[in-house]
Amino acid sequence: MKRIGLAIAAVLVVGACTWLLPERFAVNAPIRNSLFGSGIDAPEAKLVEQRMRVPDGFELSMWAEDLKGARVLRFTPTGDLLVSSPVRNSIVLLERDADGDGRSDGQRVLVSDLQNPYGIDLTDGWLYIGETGALTRIAFDPGLAYDQPGEKSGAHTVGEPIRLVSDIPAGGNHWTRTVRFGPDGLVYMHVGSSCNVCIEDDPRRRAVMLRFNPDGSGEETFATGLRNSVGFDWQPGTGDLYATDNGRDLLGDDFPPCELNHLVQNGFFGWPVANGDRVPDPDQGEGQEARIEASIPPVFAFGAHNAPLGMTFIRGDAVPDDYRGGALVALHGSWNRTKKDGYKVVSLHWNDGGSISARDFLTGFEVDEDVIGRPADVTEGPDGAFYISDDYAGVIWRVAYIGAS
Repeated sequence: MKRIGLAIAAVLVVGACTWLLPERFAVNAPIRNSLFGSGIDAPEAKLVEQRMRVPDGFELSMWAEDLKGARVLRFTPTGDLLVSSPVRNSIVLLERDADGDGRSDGQRVLVSDLQNPYGIDLTDGWLYIGETGALTRIAFDPGLAYDQPGEKSGAHTVGEPIRLVSDIPAGGNHWTRTVRFGPDGLVYMHVGSSCNVCIEDDPRRRAVMLRFNPDGSGEETFATGLRNSVGFDWQPGTGDLYATDNGRDLLGDDFPPCELNHLVQNGFFGWPVANGDRVPDPDQGEGQEARIEASIPPVFAFGAHNAPLGMTFIRGDAVPDDYRGGALVALHGSWNRTKKDGYKVVSLHWNDGGSISARDFLTGFEVDEDVIGRPADVTEGPDGAFYISDDYAGVIWRVAYIGAS
């Protein structure tokens, strides 16, 4: 009953904010998902066919469902897919499609009793996990390769989770902790800001990209001024690190933009004193002219408030030439707008001269303000297809190139 009461109160507050207050206070999103991480049932096949769209030559399918709060995705060496579920405090293993029916052959909880696990990565026999207050790892055996119908995955963990770093600032407005291993063999972790816009008590460990040795030692602050950089990846060929970032709220429908940043060591990327291309923040920018001038502006601007989360560079060759070397980004969808924006996956393309352009890749999650899904992460599978987590519908979508029609 308490949960129901909270939901009713939230709806009333949202209605008041949307209809009675100025535009900058607008709240317009799936409320239960935003507040509690809860969602809806997977959409029926007919609705998917009516609404969901991919580019010509690509094919969309529902690869797995019944995955409450599915977020970050990582494939194992034997082709299983690991999925973080912060609302379940668990990491789930989805078995590969050994029987060839176009769907995962099964799911099971691999690690449980974690603290809002978000980021995951695999290296040297370890599964690394970004808990909201810790960098954690657990020994992981992917099992032997298997590809026969009915054959089960032998993947399993060994022992208990080990918290390598247990004093990461926890919770706050931005509680997710994405972890990935870089080409340098070091583990990167983003820690988001504790607030919408403020001066942090510990600016070395909030709104920053941290970097550690694989055993958790040698912590250093790699980059700062990153409000909520949930997705990041290294560009093939150049080794350059790019990260999405969510712009601040409560400045109206169309400002500031969400960002793609080219991260460099010791770089400062603006938050909380600047937004977008060095525009002074109305709350924290006064008297910060020198810091604003020294900040590094984004290399690409997404729409305001559309919440770019997971991203991955396309490394395979099972796609048309104009997609190779590009990136896919999951736009989770806005909440602080009078009209919804985002709720789709886009492809980014590096053009001659260095500019970046975006194209729709997977759409239909939101149509006429009606939401049936929220993409959270995207990864490239060993089969060359792309797998997209949807934490609202509890689905893993698969998009594969089958040739132009």
